[in-house]
Formats: sequence, C-alpha cells, structure tokens
Amino acid sequence: MELILKQDVQNVGFKDDIVTVKAGYGRNYLIPQGFATLATPSAKKVLAENLKQKAHKEAKVVADANKIADALKALEIKITSKAGGEKLFGSVTNIDIAAALEAAGQPVDRKFITSGTVKRTGKYTASVRLHRDVVVELPYEIVAEV
Repeated sequence: MELILKQDVQNVGFKDDIVTVKAGYGRNYLIPQGFATLATPSAKKVLAENLKQKAHKEAKVVADANKIADALKALEIKITSKAGGEKLFGSVTNIDIAAALEAAGQPVDRKFITSGTVKRTGKYTASVRLHRDVVVELPYEIVAEV
C-alpha cells in the first residue's frame, strides 16, 4: 500500500515521503491517526508541485540546522548523576541529555535525540537529528556526583 506521509513517522519515513507499508498498518494506524493519506495519482501530482515550491525554503532550513550542528559539535556536555563507583543509581536517557543541552544554551527536543540507556559513568555519544539531512554525533560524559 502506497501512502504519502503527512508528518515524520519513526522507522517509516519523513513528511511528504511516498512510502510502501503493509495494508493493515496503513489502513488501521497511519491513515486513521492522520499520519498519512493514500498515494493516488492526483495526490502524487499535488505533492510534486508542493515539493517544487518548498525546495528553496528547504535550503534555508538546512543551513540553519547546519549552524546549530556546528554549535553542538563545539559543546562539551558533562552530566552528573549519583553513582556508586562506576555504576549509576538509575540511568541517563535522552531526557537528561536534552536538559544538559538546554542548560548549555542549545535547546533540542528530546524526541530528536537517540542514545541508549546508560547505566555507567564514562564517555558516550548520542545522535541528534536536527533535520532529515542533518544528523550530529554528540559526545557527552557522565560523571559521578560528588
């Protein structure tokens, strides 16, 4: 089943992509939730025209995302957490990374940060998706609270 996505859907595609999904997934989830519409020939023509008009606006958005990416690469993020030796009491997730970025003056929505659940002190990297074409690898360090 071919669908046109109305918004970004994790592990499926980005807004305005034409994707092929299983019929049940499209019919029972994506379309009723308003995430997608059927990719009819007329809808594809309308989409192509809209994408043509958005192309020059998209270049500015990518340039802004690249500026933010450069600022993120320059940051040194240290997250303090209670720990017993090397093992943390609890864990560090993308919510904690988003809070550290906001404290550093670079707010990023936590939904766009991908890192595993970390339960030990040390140095790690997180992936931050600022745009569909701009993904930054963000190094961060977890230190024990003193």
